[in-house]
Order: sequence, then C-alpha cells, then structure tokens
Amino acid sequence: MAVVISIVGGRRAMISAATGAVALVIAPLNREHGFGYLVAAVILAGVFQVILGTLGVAKLMRFIPRSVMVGFVNALAILIFMAQVPEIHDVPWEVYPLIAGSLALMVFFPKITTVIPAPLVSIVILTVITVGAAIAVPTVGDKGALPSSLPVPGLPDVPFALDTLTTIAPYAFAMALVGLMESLMTARLVDDITDTNSNKTRESIGQGIANIVTGFFGGMGGCAMIGQTMINVKVSGARTRRAGS
Repeated sequence: MAVVISIVGGRRAMISAATGAVALVIAPLNREHGFGYLVAAVILAGVFQVILGTLGVAKLMRFIPRSVMVGFVNALAILIFMAQVPEIHDVPWEVYPLIAGSLALMVFFPKITTVIPAPLVSIVILTVITVGAAIAVPTVGDKGALPSSLPVPGLPDVPFALDTLTTIAPYAFAMALVGLMESLMTARLVDDITDTNSNKTRESIGQGIANIVTGFFGGMGGCAMIGQTMINVKVSGARTRRAGS
C-alpha cells in the first residue's frame, strides 16, 4: 500500500499502511466470516473511497479545528508509548543500554547534522553493535514466522452473490470513512509542518486505489499512519514521494 499511495497520493512523504484504526473496523468481519470476506471488504472500501474522493469529501476537512488534530496526535503518541512498554519487560539486561543509546542518538544526532535521519543512524549503529557483539535481544521474528515470499495477486475467496455484498458493505463503508478521516487529518498536519499544500482530493482517490490494489494482493488495507508520518516528516525531514514507500 505504501508504494502505491506514494505514486498516486496527493501528499508527498506521507506514510500509509495497515493501521490500528482500520483493524478495529475490519477485524470483526474476519473473525465472523473469514479472511476472504475481509479481503473483499478492503477492495470495496477502496471503491467507496474513490467515489467519496470524486464527490469532494476532502473539502469537509476544513471544518475540523486544530485543537482536535493536536489532541488526536497527542493521544496517538500516548498509545504508541504504552504499546511499547510491555516490550521492555522480562528482557535481557543488555536491552536497556541499547534503548538508552537509541534515545540519545535520536535526541543529539540532529544537533550534529540533519543530512542523515537520526532514526536511520540509530538503527544502523545499534544493529551493528548487537550483531557484532552477539547480543541476544528480542527480534521481530520472535513474534511469529515471517513470510518467505512476496504476495501474488488474486481474487478474494468469497461467493460472488448479493448476500456477500450485503455482508461486507457496512464494514467496507466504515473502513472507507475511518481511513479517509485519518488520512486527510494527517495530510493537513503535514501541510502545516512543511508549510506546503497537498491535493486532498487526489489523496482521497489515491487511498482508494491503494486499498483496491492491496486487497487484490491479500492485504488488510489501511490508511495514513500519523505516527510514522510524523517521524518521517518531522524527525527525518522527508519531503519526497520516495520517502513514502
């Protein structure tokens, strides 16, 4: 999704992928009816977003006050922080110096230069230290098996009938609305940070196209990721479409 939206979207340097907001809306469908219905709903949600974008729904964003956006960002920061706290429980003691080192690099490296993003420097340096010293730290792979191949396109495994449409339509429409609201709110925040304008209508349609493509590849769909976008734009200084993919 990130690759597609970086090409067809209306806001450069914004990150879009699977998000918690979309997962909350679409997960019950997967639990009750299975993965095929989820994929079908993602594709239909993309169609809804293209239609809503064409109708000019992006213009409604001007009615959202700045205080709402600031509160949304702060709440998300708290949620992200709280989600990371369990990851530092019951871990080897070496993890804690690594955390301190990564935070120090994030804070102080931009004072030396901003040519290279501080998060990238932190990742590279800590990876070299961890691998070179053979430090046993938890990894993403410990959370479950990682895929060994790229996804291939295909149709969702659902009956092509009216009953299927009536089942997935409410979930798809809710996903379309949630995805557009978060994406357009994030785009507006990036506009303020970079002092540039984005094409909200193109972004709305682009989100739909990205979800349609993602659905055909068996993905859960998504929208703009405000936390990752802020890191990309504000911390790392990203400004181009390549940074979004």
